[in-house]
This record gives sequence, C-alpha cells and structure tokens, in this order.
Amino acid sequence: MEPLEIFKVETKIPEEAEAYKSILSDVMSDLALANAIGRIYVIITPEDSLFQMAIILRGSPPLVKTSDFSDVNIGAVTRKEIQVVLRDEKYLPDLLEKLWAKYGRGKVIQQDRKTINISVGDIDREIGAIKEMVIFDPKRTLLSRLVEMAIRGTPEGFRVRYHSLNDNEFIFVASEDAMKPEWIQQGHQMLDKIKGGEGLGSST
Repeated sequence: MEPLEIFKVETKIPEEAEAYKSILSDVMSDLALANAIGRIYVIITPEDSLFQMAIILRGSPPLVKTSDFSDVNIGAVTRKEIQVVLRDEKYLPDLLEKLWAKYGRGKVIQQDRKTINISVGDIDREIGAIKEMVIFDPKRTLLSRLVEMAIRGTPEGFRVRYHSLNDNEFIFVASEDAMKPEWIQQGHQMLDKIKGGEGLGSST
C-alpha cells in the first residue's frame, strides 16, 4: 500500500482532528480505498454544522471490456456464431446482461460455465463490437465507496449532503443545515490546494 501524499484534517481542536483522521484511516482500510486515494483534505467545522472533504485519486480505473477477460473468436461459421471463452468468470453476470440486452436471450447460449455462443447477422462486424463491449465501469463502484467513506467519517446528524466525482477529483460536503453554494465552492478551493500541495504537508 502506497502512503498518501497528503492527508490533512483540520478542526479548531487538534485532538479532534487526530480522532477524525484515525476514523477516516480505518474506513479507508475497510473499504479498500487506500491505494485509490492519493491526497485527501478534510475540514470539520462543528460550530457551522459543516463537514467538507476533497480527494485526489491516484488515477481513474479503466473500463473493463469483453476482450480484457475473455477470448472472442468466430464459432460455427455456418450458424453465424461468435464464441466467447471466459478467462475470468467474475464478470460473467454482467457480460450476459449486456449480451442479452443487445442480441436477445434466444441468440445467447451459455454452452458451459466459461463458454458463450452468440448468433449474429454479421460475424465480421459483431466480433469487433463484442470485443470492445464495455462490461463493467469500476468508477461507479469507486464512487459509491468514496461516498460511503465520507458518510462514515461525517459527524452524527449531518444528513444534508452533496458529492461529485469529476475524473480523479472528488468533493463531499455535509451539514445539518440547508446546503449553501459557497460550501461547495470551498470544496473546489480545497481541491485546488491539494493539487498544488499549498503548504498542507502530509499530515494533520
């Protein structure tokens, strides 16, 4: 596990900052996020009922295509079939859902646990389409884990929340009160600070 480049938690009471930092470290470990996060900056202002978090990810995880985990070849030419042989069964349910949606269940036959035959109209065109078909977007699950981490680190009762993930930049704001546009703007300013590492150091 690579250490975080920046891990800064600010509160008015240093002891509270250390406690929140410890909680966030535990949550990151529980959710297997430590390797995904490069920089994190949190400001907690209980007197204003405000929790703000800005994160820079180490990089955006790539989309998973059919060809990443299976071999796609021409099957029975006479029946205009394409055969998909899985090297990794982890994505089988997602693959089947995508194939059913595009070709219909009647044309997608699971021959055995690792082999799927698809009846198509144009083998040459469809074999490329199946190879390049996006089966899984890890960014979706990454976003849900980031939001869960932020919620678990937020003080009790802060149920008004905002979050955004843009490329490798994540912002989370929570409060007991109605969300204010300036709080979100401050979250973007926090991102700018950790992008430049402006005097933040690497710890609390």
